[in-house]
Amino acid sequence: MKNTKDIQKYKRIIITAGEPAGIGPDILIMSAQKKWPVELVICADPNLLLDRAKIINLPLKLRSYYPKKNPFPCKPGEISILPSLLSQNSIPGQLNIKNSRYVINTLTRATHGCITGEFAALVTGPVHKAIINKYNIFFQGHTEFLSKISNCSKTVMMLSNNKFRVALVTTHIPIASITKSINHKTLSETIHILSESLKKYFGILRPKIYVCGLNPHSGESGYLGREEIEIIIPTLNILRKNKNYQILGPIPADTIFQPKYLKHADVILAMYHDQGLPVLKYSGFNTSVNITLGLPFIRTSVAHGTALELSGSGKALPNSMITAINVAINMSNNCMYEKIIL
Repeated sequence: MKNTKDIQKYKRIIITAGEPAGIGPDILIMSAQKKWPVELVICADPNLLLDRAKIINLPLKLRSYYPKKNPFPCKPGEISILPSLLSQNSIPGQLNIKNSRYVINTLTRATHGCITGEFAALVTGPVHKAIINKYNIFFQGHTEFLSKISNCSKTVMMLSNNKFRVALVTTHIPIASITKSINHKTLSETIHILSESLKKYFGILRPKIYVCGLNPHSGESGYLGREEIEIIIPTLNILRKNKNYQILGPIPADTIFQPKYLKHADVILAMYHDQGLPVLKYSGFNTSVNITLGLPFIRTSVAHGTALELSGSGKALPNSMITAINVAINMSNNCMYEKIIL
C-alpha cells in the first residue's frame, strides 16, 4: 500500500501534441526519453507518434491508458496513450487542413479530463492557429479556447523562464483593440488572479507585481496618452489600499526590464502581448514556458510555435516541453487545487 507521500507523487499529467505536422510530436517523444515522477498520458494518434519516433530514430513504447487504475510513472522511452485519431496521415512539415478537427478534439478531451479531476494538469504542444481557422474553427489561441470550454470569464497568460516572469493584461487581440480592453475591471481581475495564483502555485506569500505603463514613457504625464492617469494609476492605488497588494508602477516598458527591477519583481505585468513577450523570449527562448492562470485546472505549454521546418529532422529542442512538464508537476505539488474566485 502506498503511503501519503507516494499518493501525492504519482499523478497523471495529460499532454496534447498540438499540430501533427509540427515539432509537437518530436519534442514529446524526446521528452519521453526522461524518467518522470508522474504518469505522462499523451492524447494523440498512436500511429503518428510511432511513425515520428522512427523518423527521428528514438525508441518509443506506447502503453495503454487505464483511467480506473492508479497512476504509475512510465519508464524512459515509454508513455501512456489516450488515442485520438487523425483524419489523414500527417507528413512532417506539411500542414493538412483536414487534421484541424483532430487538434481541437485532443484539446477538448484533455480539458474535460482536467476539469473532472482525471488528470492533475494539462501540458499543451504548439498549434498552428491559421490552419485551424482556415477549417472554419475560430481559434484565437490556447488561452482563449481553454477559457471558453471551462466557462471562465477571465484568465491570465503568464510566461516564465529561469530569469523572470511576464504576465499579460490582454492576450491575442489586434493592437487597435488594446486601449479599449484595458479598464479598471480587466486590470483589477488580472492582478487578483495573478497575485492569488503566485501564492497558491509558486509559494510566494506576498507577490511583488511590477506593472508596465501602456504608452511610451508611461504617458509622459499625459502628453503621450492618458490611460495611465485615468485608468492604470487609480486602479493600482485602489488595489494597494483595499487588497494590500505589493504593486510598483506603472513603469515605462522600455526600462522595466532592467536588472534593478527584475531582481525584486516576482512578475512583470505587461499591458499587451508584444510589449512583454519579446523580451522574455529573447532572454531564454528554449527554456520559456506558457502558463494559463485562473482556469479550474493547471495548464502549462511550450512557449514556441510549430517550427514546421524542423519537424521530423531530429533537430528540434525539447527544452521548453521538458520545462512545461516540470512546471506543471511543481504547480500540482504546491496546492490542493481549487478555482480562484474573483
